[in-house]
Amino acid sequence: MTTEQIEALGPAFADYLEQFLFCCGYTQTFDLLGVYCRGLLADLKRKNCEPIALYAGVAVRTLQEFLRDHVWSFEQVRAVLQRHVAQQLLELPADDLGTLGIVDETGVVKKGTHTPGVQRQHCGEVGKQENCVVTVHLGVARGRYKTLVDADLFLPESWDQDRQRCRQAGIPDDVVHRPKWQLALGQIDRARSRGIRLEWLTFDEDYGKAPDFLTGLDARHLGYVGEVPKSFHCSVARLCAGQPARRADNLVRHSPAFQRQPWRRFRLHHQTEGDTVWEAKATQVWVSGAGGRTYWLIWARNPATGEEKYFVSNAAARASLGRLLRVGFGRWNVEHCIRASKGEVGFRDFQGRHYRALMRHLVLCLVTLTFAAGQAGQLRGEKSGGDAGAGLRGVEPTVCGLAGGTAGDDAVAVQVGGHPVSPAA
Repeated sequence: MTTEQIEALGPAFADYLEQFLFCCGYTQTFDLLGVYCRGLLADLKRKNCEPIALYAGVAVRTLQEFLRDHVWSFEQVRAVLQRHVAQQLLELPADDLGTLGIVDETGVVKKGTHTPGVQRQHCGEVGKQENCVVTVHLGVARGRYKTLVDADLFLPESWDQDRQRCRQAGIPDDVVHRPKWQLALGQIDRARSRGIRLEWLTFDEDYGKAPDFLTGLDARHLGYVGEVPKSFHCSVARLCAGQPARRADNLVRHSPAFQRQPWRRFRLHHQTEGDTVWEAKATQVWVSGAGGRTYWLIWARNPATGEEKYFVSNAAARASLGRLLRVGFGRWNVEHCIRASKGEVGFRDFQGRHYRALMRHLVLCLVTLTFAAGQAGQLRGEKSGGDAGAGLRGVEPTVCGLAGGTAGDDAVAVQVGGHPVSPAA
């Protein structure tokens, strides 16, 4: 966004940021929080301390000290942000899915060895092993609105085993290596404790392959449809002692419960790739390591490409197959948010060697992204007026350009079919 466009949004942005005042120890620190967030909105090639400081006319060192040394709490900023999103979600229209929570992770390629958490590991943005940092995120989507509400650094075991290295990077002793699914459960708990009500949750196979993650969601009474790998083990009969489960790809091809079913065809919406047609079947299964309850195993294939996916769900029998597919394929919402954050809000531009500075940068990116998502929603008329600057002339194209993907400025997904998944399926 240009300086003029940011100034046009000034009243709305100032009102929005006001809620974070008491997260800061001093008024000067709060002023710098506003400087940094406005820099994240600005049309800068890179969005880290130096270009933001030069853009705002403040000393580079001052902004560096704000990010690392000033007295303010990124945990408190995150809590305020989540309560703000919870209130926004209550005021927004929704489709029949309600509010969808999405767990995902992303990697950012980094050079060197000093950025907190950096090491050679799988990096989602390049799709291979690379020297990078990995962060885990919780996103929410309701109707056409979507944003990210949490971020955690994934700390590799090699870092956790070298606490001296951690201390040099400012990583607290209580920040230790935890599997990504454990980070995700913690984010879900934080969001729900601050009023974010999730009707559904979805995730990719890296989370679906962890039985403890599934049982953790069951214990939280949270409905989900998540992707699982083809090696996911389950059985169409109750598992007994000594009875082996079967791989999902083997089970669907040899079990009468699947082979006697006809394929059901559905058109699914994807904002960036366009609508796609998928065929699906589903039946109830027992899952290895997930207790004695039953789940739905969904087998989906793309007839145009031959691609196959497998999903597991704890949904009740009355949920339709088309609806479950829409939840499972809804992960594109958070992927789109992450792309928008990296491309427009400076999410990947952090340059530093300190954990607290990294986490503060990530959280302020979430703050800025959520403002853009809210503005786009207001400009579409999804929320009652009253926020200063919400309808300023000349702002809509720019905000929707930044937040259109974040807020889902597109048609609502259309379900074709909607056949119920019955116990006899």
